[in-house]
Amino acid sequence: MMNAISTAHDNALQNRMIWRGQPGHYEVWYLTLSHRASRSGFWIRYTLESPVPAHGQPYVQLWFCRGDGSNPAETFAFNQRFPLSALAHTQSPLELRIGDARLTHEGMSGALEGHGHRVRWDLHWQPAPRTHLWMPSTIYSVNFAETLVLSPNLSIAVHGTIEVDGKRYTLDGDPGGQTHLWGRKHAYAWAWGHCNAYDIEEGSRLPKATPAVLETLSVRMRRGPVVVPLTLFTVYPDGMDGEALRFTDWAALPFTRSDYRTGHYSLSGENLFNRVEAIFSCQPDDMVRTEYIDPDGAPAYCHFAAAASCRLTLFKRAYPGAKWQQTRQLATEHGAQFEWGGRAGDSLVKKRNQRIDGG
Repeated sequence: MMNAISTAHDNALQNRMIWRGQPGHYEVWYLTLSHRASRSGFWIRYTLESPVPAHGQPYVQLWFCRGDGSNPAETFAFNQRFPLSALAHTQSPLELRIGDARLTHEGMSGALEGHGHRVRWDLHWQPAPRTHLWMPSTIYSVNFAETLVLSPNLSIAVHGTIEVDGKRYTLDGDPGGQTHLWGRKHAYAWAWGHCNAYDIEEGSRLPKATPAVLETLSVRMRRGPVVVPLTLFTVYPDGMDGEALRFTDWAALPFTRSDYRTGHYSLSGENLFNRVEAIFSCQPDDMVRTEYIDPDGAPAYCHFAAAASCRLTLFKRAYPGAKWQQTRQLATEHGAQFEWGGRAGDSLVKKRNQRIDGG
């Protein structure tokens, strides 16, 4: 299942539900997207939680976040929990339903109302031709990582509408990405970043869209008293159909670095001939704090920005030891998404992902 994917049919299999009823499991399907016209970002999640026996019964959940790049006061997030009886799904073709909300390999629809907000989404896309693997391929075939993650639709053109409190956002090929993750427990600490909405390139006289894609993951895995940091990322400088700069295999990991905190996530990596540097940034008021509960009952806190800035710089050199030469610099002010998470929340992030009453 986890080999390199080359066909749309096989790619769709990567969105199939992994859960088979076992306790101690969580699973997430999420979409992030950038609405260029309004400088807004969105984060929509469909989740399943199957706690260990001492921590309750399985349930499902819908999550929605809007990040407003023009007015952070309008940024908000909320979610609703449903009993497992609200879940219906088929594996082939994939269809996941939580109440009236629906997710397939080609789109999603749903609605939420509460905490003074009413939202509705009806979105569709042409599936990506291949799955993006975030980690070394061997990890997907061994029971090592507490969470596994891949993106069946890493960079897609999203169409449809999102309605938020009477405001209608029309998506006409706006850049998005859809990911599937599952596991036993969130990492001890982590950071994640995604951008496929760059609109500024150094050397260009006018802003212009580019198909470049950046996907990043930094984790701190804890094994007893030992914390192991890893940073993995991939750049598609010319889009998903072009060559990739991959820093996701074991040989590359000693040459990657990252630093993250509220409002900031920077990373770098290099190989014999290429170097990559990236910086995600925002203000604390652009972020929303979300509390997750692991299947074993332990809390984890995610600090998420849906409309962040990102600067990506690429370098090359003629031979090992030669001086690095900058080849490209791409940027966006509000078209990126990033988060950092850990076992404690940061009080600098005042906005909370609110649970809808009765959920």
